[in-house]
Amino acid sequence: MSIQIVACTIKDWDTLLDISYQTFDETFRPGNTAANMEAYLSEAFTEEKLKSELQNPNSEFHFIYLHDRLAGYLKVNIGDAQTEDMGRDSLEIERIYIKNEFQKKGLGKQLYNKALTLARNYRCSKIWLGVWEHNPNAIEFYEKMGFKSTGRHHFVMGDDPQTDIIMEKKLFQ
Repeated sequence: MSIQIVACTIKDWDTLLDISYQTFDETFRPGNTAANMEAYLSEAFTEEKLKSELQNPNSEFHFIYLHDRLAGYLKVNIGDAQTEDMGRDSLEIERIYIKNEFQKKGLGKQLYNKALTLARNYRCSKIWLGVWEHNPNAIEFYEKMGFKSTGRHHFVMGDDPQTDIIMEKKLFQ
């Protein structure tokens, strides 16, 4: 199996926009109203927002390719780019999104391993994320990777306040 993980740059903003929109829509449309999905997608995935995130030195995006086909991406944050203040020694996995057609091929685990490598490179002692409480596949995946539920926070989808489970994993340096 030919898998390649490539760091995104500002030049990739349009490809990142397309895959962000597609993977978020595929993952969350079934559990949300069309109006809330459209409201969220039109705010979260814009050229201006993605370019700003790509230029943030405390955020990184990485594409994953399977047999030279773009299959998904990873977004991680450290420092003040984290969506919650979890400390300077923490790395947040903000997104691991895989296109539906590439699900169940081990690509999520590959991106998770990339995030672990980045966390070690940044000398982080903890890796964390928020996962929607109604996404049992993702929760199960992260539990298999050794994450534990440590709390909750709200995530607003359009006009619907939803709950994300905060999951953390301690890293040993």
